Amino acid sequence: MFISAKERSRICSIRYPALRKVWLRSVFLFLNFFLITMALYHLKPASRSLFIDLMGADKLPYVWIGTAVSMIIFIPFYNRMVADRSRFHVVLGTCMSVIVLLLLFRFMLLKENGLTAVAFYIFVDISGVVLVEQFWSLCNSVYNTEDGKRWYGIVGIGGPLGGVVGGWTSVLLLRHTHLQTPDLLPMTCAVILLTFNLTWIMGKIGLYCEVDSPLIFVPGQKKNNWRFLSKNRYLLLITVILLLAQLASPLVDYQFLKTVESNYPDRELRTEFLGFFSAVINLVAIIVNIGITPVVHRGFGVIAGLLIQPLMMTLCSFGFLLHPTLFWGTAAKISDRGLFNSINRASKELLYIPIDPVRIYQAKAWIDMFGFRIFKVFGSLLILSVTNWLPFRMNVKDLGWFTVCICAVWIILVMILKQDYRMMIRKFVRSMSG
Repeated sequence: MFISAKERSRICSIRYPALRKVWLRSVFLFLNFFLITMALYHLKPASRSLFIDLMGADKLPYVWIGTAVSMIIFIPFYNRMVADRSRFHVVLGTCMSVIVLLLLFRFMLLKENGLTAVAFYIFVDISGVVLVEQFWSLCNSVYNTEDGKRWYGIVGIGGPLGGVVGGWTSVLLLRHTHLQTPDLLPMTCAVILLTFNLTWIMGKIGLYCEVDSPLIFVPGQKKNNWRFLSKNRYLLLITVILLLAQLASPLVDYQFLKTVESNYPDRELRTEFLGFFSAVINLVAIIVNIGITPVVHRGFGVIAGLLIQPLMMTLCSFGFLLHPTLFWGTAAKISDRGLFNSINRASKELLYIPIDPVRIYQAKAWIDMFGFRIFKVFGSLLILSVTNWLPFRMNVKDLGWFTVCICAVWIILVMILKQDYRMMIRKFVRSMSG
């Protein structure tokens, strides 16, 4: 017998009283997101430090390409698996699979092997995508639209807060115990086991019982087909701006990790620094989200919010060109990821408001699934070309010129988008009032 989404929502509310308490649901989801990102920010400093130790920072573009290709292959397979199985069991199965594989990697890292470092790096990045995607998929299924608007912001703070705690605890473990970088893997297993138990409890009290939520589907439309973007100039401008950020990101990341390698030749000290930096970059995202983003949006508008990241990246890249030190490399990295995950993301979401929901769904599917990874590959290939493959060679410092040029195009496109955004908002207001 077919049961409508609204009827299923009503049955869930009767069967599972916890669902009627939105604040309780949000507390569980906040803790869940906190633990996921805490675990990831144990693993990210370890994976970067081990790779630099065994392979060298010069090889980073190769592993970035490998990660992108692996994700392009893995994510469609994963999506098909999710479609055929219970979401609850997929989440639990993923947690246990990650724990088992982390213990396997810990055993393999007893012998220093470059291939193990490569595989571990790729595994960490794929695990991050899968665990976070599962979390937001859960949120989308257990919140209706109105509750989501009220609670997503609070739940979302759990992510960067978990990043702060994860980064700082990895530093404390390495600095004040006898643990070494590979020992962060079993420590992460303990955090993911907590996530597993919390998820199991969430399932038992009914948090995996789906509530009423509209499903956007267009018959005959391939969601990953990029050609529809060319038919909408406004959407195309947004897409190109987002992809330029992904093109510049590997350049900044390469400069940052190369300076970390030269300043911290010792593996444990390098892991400590990367853990501390992970905490700082997440703390910056929290501060910007809470204290700066609302002020900029209210006082100067969405377009001003979009301009902050490329302007800061330009400034920091010029600083690195003049003084290629760890300070400027770190500042450039914060201006890239710290601002991308805070004010840039908030501004981007506001740009989507006047667009038809179906188009938003299609654009995000293509950008998130393929666009970001393809352009990260382009950025990695650019690094390899100018530092290794072409007859003329550029040093790490000079890569800043490419970042400055990309940001210049980025800023120009944002200013062009300004006129289109105003026009789209006027149309949106007229349609709402009509």
